[in-house]
Amino acid sequence: MFQPSFCLRGNCSVKNLYLYMPEKLGTIAPEIYGYFSEHIGGVIYDGIWVGEHSSIPNIRGFRSALVEKLKQINPSVLRWPGGCFAETYDWRDGIGPRDKRPVRINWWHQNDNRYEPNEVGTDEFVDFCRLIGAQPYFAANITATTPLDIRDWIDYCNTPHGVTSYEKLREANGNPEPFNIKYWGVGNETWGGGGNMTPEVYAHEFRKYAVIMNNSAPGLELIGSGANHSDYNWTKGFMEEFSNSERHMNGFSLHYYCGSSGNPTQFSIDEWYQLLSQAASIEYCLRRHWSYICGFGMERCAKLVIDEWGTWHPDGSGPSKGYNLFEQQNTIRDAAVAALTLNIFNNNCDKIKMATIAQLINNLQSLFLSSGEHFITTPTYHVFDLYKGHQGGSAIKSTIENNEDIAFANPHNGHGNHIQKISVSASHKNNKMTVTIANLSADTSENIRLIPVGAVLDENVEIGMLNHMDYHAHNTFENPENVKAVYKKVILTDSIINVPAASVISITADIR
Repeated sequence: MFQPSFCLRGNCSVKNLYLYMPEKLGTIAPEIYGYFSEHIGGVIYDGIWVGEHSSIPNIRGFRSALVEKLKQINPSVLRWPGGCFAETYDWRDGIGPRDKRPVRINWWHQNDNRYEPNEVGTDEFVDFCRLIGAQPYFAANITATTPLDIRDWIDYCNTPHGVTSYEKLREANGNPEPFNIKYWGVGNETWGGGGNMTPEVYAHEFRKYAVIMNNSAPGLELIGSGANHSDYNWTKGFMEEFSNSERHMNGFSLHYYCGSSGNPTQFSIDEWYQLLSQAASIEYCLRRHWSYICGFGMERCAKLVIDEWGTWHPDGSGPSKGYNLFEQQNTIRDAAVAALTLNIFNNNCDKIKMATIAQLINNLQSLFLSSGEHFITTPTYHVFDLYKGHQGGSAIKSTIENNEDIAFANPHNGHGNHIQKISVSASHKNNKMTVTIANLSADTSENIRLIPVGAVLDENVEIGMLNHMDYHAHNTFENPENVKAVYKKVILTDSIINVPAASVISITADIR
């Protein structure tokens, strides 16, 4: 409910939010608003892909409702085919007539006893990206293939019409024009399933693969396999070994998950804050990794690519009841994590090249859940809708006065902890200001006055709001719109907006 100038729950104080127009933090790369789509569980099959002959509405085999909903939030980039799936993926298995493609052991088959039919391969995935308007980001298998194998994949994807044998193979498969795949990950989680390497060994492997990949086609941007969470020694060790070499690198990945050991839909207030506190820690994490990158003079070629991030809860809470591996329900709490994280990314956009939430559909902190004819958006989807105005904008410094810390007891160890109540980011482009606010308090609303410094904002604004009386709320196939963002145009009295407890708000105003 929109009440821009009224108090809720007895809280009538007003906090000033200062928006410093002259203090530009950097440009928010649209690629920060990206997604991850791995061949795992129900992400590809029954999620993205239903097949051309399915009774489910589809566009060349892709779920029509998914295409429509994605286009509404301006998708920028989509990472594929993994993740860990990439460690054993041979791109040649996924081309040519589908009825002749081999069935292979999926990386995850020991978890869910599924095998890979290879119905969705390079040509299909590029088709899907074109349908939704996103750039593909390929993860290259350096664990089980050679640099020549990856060069051949690049040849198949990017060589112009009428030149090489692999280009002619692409043409025979229905695509005479090059795909021009720009983003390539040189391995995935090489500290773990991607080779179980040390950072020094991976630095040598990166150099070996990157020099061949870079020679294969012009304009490639190669992403190094960076650290897991707070493994700062990985970043330090890699940079120390790599910094004096030829720098065929255009980004350095970071994986950061936060999660709970409890029920994803039934949690205590302390568990609400504990998960948000974990999410907030990504800022310290990315800043510290960045300090090592800068310390070795690598900031120009190793901007951060957070290509796996989000919440990771215990299995079984999603609609498939555990059939789809790592599928989980998605509540207001997960939406708050997404809002907080994206605010942090916006405010650190000078350090971040790209980010892809894990994952797109039916897995981890997904934007969608589906099964057969059923298809719904999650609260996290609506956060991306609220925040899409930031893409390509100039991020500016924002400060909220008296932003109190909320104290809580960590349910894992009983120790006290705290988190700031309000999370904010702001940007402007095309004479419009976008401000996004997440009230992380579970039970207290806030009245916030916008005070632009160096500009004047029109009092007629558009406000989008995502909230619910119950912060456990989520969407189901039976109740698909229980949680959704609502948008209204309002006049802000005295520039004051009320932000309910456990809510996410976007404000869009013309700059006069």
